Amino acid sequence: MNKKQFDRMKNGKGFIAALDQSGGSTPKALLNYGITEDKYSNDEEMFNLVHEMRKRIITNEAFTSDRILAAILFKVTMNSKVDNKFTGDYLWEEKGIVPFLKIDEGLDELKDGAQLMKPFKHIDELLKNAKERNIFGTKMRSVIKELNEKSIEKVVDQQFEYAKKISDAGFVPIIEPEVDIHAKDKAEIEEVLKKYLIEGLKNLEKENYVMFKLTLPEKENLYEDLYNFSQTIRVVALSGGYSRDEANKKLRKNKSVIASYSRALTEGLNVNQTDEEFTKMLDESIEKNYSASVEK
Repeated sequence: MNKKQFDRMKNGKGFIAALDQSGGSTPKALLNYGITEDKYSNDEEMFNLVHEMRKRIITNEAFTSDRILAAILFKVTMNSKVDNKFTGDYLWEEKGIVPFLKIDEGLDELKDGAQLMKPFKHIDELLKNAKERNIFGTKMRSVIKELNEKSIEKVVDQQFEYAKKISDAGFVPIIEPEVDIHAKDKAEIEEVLKKYLIEGLKNLEKENYVMFKLTLPEKENLYEDLYNFSQTIRVVALSGGYSRDEANKKLRKNKSVIASYSRALTEGLNVNQTDEEFTKMLDESIEKNYSASVEK
């Protein structure tokens, strides 16, 4: 594990840029960027286009370590190059930004109010690949839609099971059990989720460091207790469908949580913008997310 990167993730000021849209979410990300589906005819062309979008963001003068701690990548992006360097190396060596990798293989079908992750069929191969690309940590996402304690427990158990394996391989996993912002009993779901996250932390070995990426809670500072465990490096927030302004308003009310936004980061960016327009929009977005993360 890279100790400089570890210290940056634990103590640095800033937020995490989530640039990890995968097969299911890429068409929407491209559409929001102004690229319609008739502009590509297969997955390879689609991923090339989204890599160009990400490359435009990553190489922009506004995208710096002054405000951005880390970036989460998709496998295709990790294995693609920026200025003749693999993306993770470019981020760290040229920008001082820590690279993470989205590692899950998508969501399973909705059952009993939750979506577990599909079984990781290629985890050993992917972790080996990530090690070759100098990746610091990973991210994996489940979704909770209803108040069903057994299902919430299953989601958390699965997350910690994989987190232990990932940590033992030398990475810092981000555990992401997203709570649907439209869930009827969102506040109650979050209380149950917190209970099982704490149980999971109690069962971790001291050397198994983790991070948490969580939906912004209804109760302010709900997840502060996760910091009572030395294994918790950071708690970060996903925007989860909230607009950037709404997400940041909620984020400011949670004192030890920083942003880890995808759509709320790229909101307003467009393929047809001039470099000047693009930089101005990206800079404004980064500044809003940064200030909400550090000014509590």
